[in-house]
Amino acid sequence: MNTLWTLLGDPNMQWILLSCTLLGLSSGIIGCFSYLRKQSLMGDTLAHAALPGICIAFMLTGTKSILYFLIGAGLAGVAATFGIGWITRHSRVKHDAAMGIVLSSFFGLGIVLLTLVQHGGYGNQAGLDKFLFGQAASMVGSDVLTLSIVSLLLVTICYFLFKQFKLVSFDPGFAKGIGYPVAMLEQLLMFLMVVAVVVGIQAVGVILVASLIITPAVSARYWTDRLGVMVVVSGLFGAISGASGAIVSSTGDSLPTGPLTVLAATLLFLLSLLFGSRRGILVRRMVQQRMKRSLGYGYEEQAATASVDDRLNKEASL
Repeated sequence: MNTLWTLLGDPNMQWILLSCTLLGLSSGIIGCFSYLRKQSLMGDTLAHAALPGICIAFMLTGTKSILYFLIGAGLAGVAATFGIGWITRHSRVKHDAAMGIVLSSFFGLGIVLLTLVQHGGYGNQAGLDKFLFGQAASMVGSDVLTLSIVSLLLVTICYFLFKQFKLVSFDPGFAKGIGYPVAMLEQLLMFLMVVAVVVGIQAVGVILVASLIITPAVSARYWTDRLGVMVVVSGLFGAISGASGAIVSSTGDSLPTGPLTVLAATLLFLLSLLFGSRRGILVRRMVQQRMKRSLGYGYEEQAATASVDDRLNKEASL
C-alpha cells in the first residue's frame, strides 16, 4: 500500500492514470455501438492491422512518437477496412471470413516488420515491442497529452451524435427514411473505432486492445435495457479497467498493462454475468424462484383440477 500511495503521489503517474482512465472511458463508449451493430470482431481486426502501420511509421521517421504512430496505424486501419470491403464485394467470401483473412495477413506483416526493425540498423528501437502488450509506464508527457485529447474528443463526438448513432445501430432503414446520411454515419463510427483502437495501442497493446472495446459493452448489457444507461455503464467499466491496469502494472517490474487491463475488464464481466440486474444468472434464478413460490399454489390447484377432470372423463367413457 505504501508503494501504491507513493506512485499515486507522483505527478507522472497521475497523468498516466488519467490518460488510461480516459482511454477506457472512450473505448467503452465506442464499443457499445460496435457491439450493437454486431461488429465485435472488427475492433480486433483493426487492432492487429495497426501493427504494420506502427512499424512503417517508425522506419520512416526513426522516432517513437505516438503522433506518427497514430497516423501510421490509422492509415493501416483504413486500408484494412477497405480490404475487407473489397473482398466481400468481389468474392463470395463472407464478412467474418474476410475479417479473419485481413487480421492474420496484416498481423503477420506487422510481426515481420517488427523483426526487421529489431534486427536491422535502426536506432532508438528499444521498447517498440511494448506495443504488442502495452506498457503505460513507458509513456512520456507528449504521449499522455495526445492520448487524453483524442479520448476526450471521441467522448465528445459520441455525446453530440448519440441520437444519430442510436438510430443507425438499431434501425438504419428508418434513419435513412427520415433523412439521416446513414452511409456517412456508419463510416464515421468505423473511423471512431479505428481511432479508439489506435490510441489505445501503447497503453493496452495491439493484441488485447479489442478486449477493452468489447468487454465493457458486453458487461454493461447485463445491467440495463436502455442504450443511454448502457453507454454510461460501459464507459464506467472501461475507465475502471484502464485505471486498474495502469496502477497494477506500475507497481511491479515488467508487468504489461494490456493483460492486466483485460483481466480487470474480465472480472467486471464475470460480476455482471452473475449479478447483473437485468440478465445476471443469479438474479434471474432468484426471480424464477420467487415466481415459483408466488404461483405455486395456483399450479397445484390447477394440477389437482386437471387430475379430477381426467378421472371423470375416463369414467364417462367407460
